[in-house]
Amino acid sequence: MKRLVLLAALMASPMVFAAEATTTSTTANTAAFANEDAKVAYSLGFIFGKNNAAAIENLDIDKFVAGFKDGYGAKPALLSEEEIKQTLTDYKERRMAEAQADFQKQAQENKSRGDAFLAENGKKAGVMTTASGLQYEVLTQGTGAQPTATDTVEVHYEGKLTDGTVFDSSVARGQPASFRLDQVIAGWTEGVQLMKAGSKYRFAIPSALAYGEMGAGTIPPNAVLLFDVELLKVTKEESKPADKVEKKAKKK
Repeated sequence: MKRLVLLAALMASPMVFAAEATTTSTTANTAAFANEDAKVAYSLGFIFGKNNAAAIENLDIDKFVAGFKDGYGAKPALLSEEEIKQTLTDYKERRMAEAQADFQKQAQENKSRGDAFLAENGKKAGVMTTASGLQYEVLTQGTGAQPTATDTVEVHYEGKLTDGTVFDSSVARGQPASFRLDQVIAGWTEGVQLMKAGSKYRFAIPSALAYGEMGAGTIPPNAVLLFDVELLKVTKEESKPADKVEKKAKKK
């Protein structure tokens, strides 16, 4: 069992360096280790430290090492098993509460900034605001087909936060996106229906029409999203023929 635990740690170790190379091996560094076991020990310690640096803030390293030595050396613990469990449970709950408070603070700040942005943006020449609060500006007016919510559209787009951060871009990928219009955020469903193929619009989408107070992935809570959208193609949904119903004469 012990060998399996060690093996699992060793198998995980390359993943630490796959995302970002942080150190380079030198002859001087290698000479600091008496043998291969010493390098293994250092490597495991480095991996643990790197993987937990962001998750465990202000770690008392001296106490951590003391606890590790006692546990690894099968020495009596300075805390009872129940105290250890309670200490870690309290720490987890405290960190969760802090994270929730930070999230709510960020959400409120984003809401205030977003409302201010939309208020100013709505005053700009050429910017129109719909009843839902969606704002749009016509950059290029096309003359092609105009989609409905159940149609499939092909678009090029770039999405930004109000601070200019690009969070998604089909233009950068060099590959247009294709999707049914009622299967995306409400701001897209409403906004793209205003367009005709060949058009390019700029949208400011309130968070309520985007990812709301929870956000999604790299998109923060209550974030107003800015999109430049070019509608390339509209594929109309094929109407399905009504089912034929055979009427049978009723027997008297």
